[in-house]
Amino acid sequence: MTTTLAPPVKPWSRAEFEDRLRAVGQDRYHDRHPFNVRMHQGDLGPDEVRCWITNRFHYQRHIPVKDALIIAKLDSSRLRRMWLRRIEDHDGRGEGEGGIERWLRLGEAAGVDRETLLSGGTVLPGVRLAVEGYVNFCRLRSTLEAVAASLTELTAPDLMRLRIEAFERHYPWIAPDGLAYFRARVDQGRRDSAEALDLVLEWARTREEQEKAVAALSFKCDVLWSLLDAVQQYAGIPGQDERAHGRDSALERV
Repeated sequence: MTTTLAPPVKPWSRAEFEDRLRAVGQDRYHDRHPFNVRMHQGDLGPDEVRCWITNRFHYQRHIPVKDALIIAKLDSSRLRRMWLRRIEDHDGRGEGEGGIERWLRLGEAAGVDRETLLSGGTVLPGVRLAVEGYVNFCRLRSTLEAVAASLTELTAPDLMRLRIEAFERHYPWIAPDGLAYFRARVDQGRRDSAEALDLVLEWARTREEQEKAVAALSFKCDVLWSLLDAVQQYAGIPGQDERAHGRDSALERV
């Protein structure tokens, strides 16, 4: 009996592949999450905003970590230099610079001191799991998949502009200087996404590779969505701040 092998699946054209990547962001990016929708409509109270700032910071501070893991996978000096700029954008070239510092200032402008943010003591378990999952994804998966996961940046500049407008309009109790992170990410996100998109379109030559890239981007959208799921559930339960304080105090006694 002769077994006939199925012919290999033809890869998508470059244009179709790009359309499929962009469609993931359009359909699954966390700008559609109910918590983000409420934020941009001005429906969050101060405690909810602070809860989001605190937990999102746990993600922000791990961005340079995942980028360092990606750099370790890159096989040319040109690519490593290009990706190194992302770490400098977040960590800065010196103390008091970079995106992480700007996020700390956002916390201070909203009434969350930097010691609380840096300690990580009030980060929600669901947020920790989501961030750890993303970091491990970049550590363990292929270079193509790790870079493709960063393509949520394709949608980020529009979200940053929307967020700046929403905070200025609905949350005037946050000092304007606190929004510097969002302002910086408009141009940085546009540059970063263009560079990463070019790499993914070039590297993914087979349909299998293209599908892995699309799946990686979908996974990253799930990470960001899960983070907001945790924040929304926690922020919507009265008395959680007191419970968290009691939990931390109990842990200190162990």
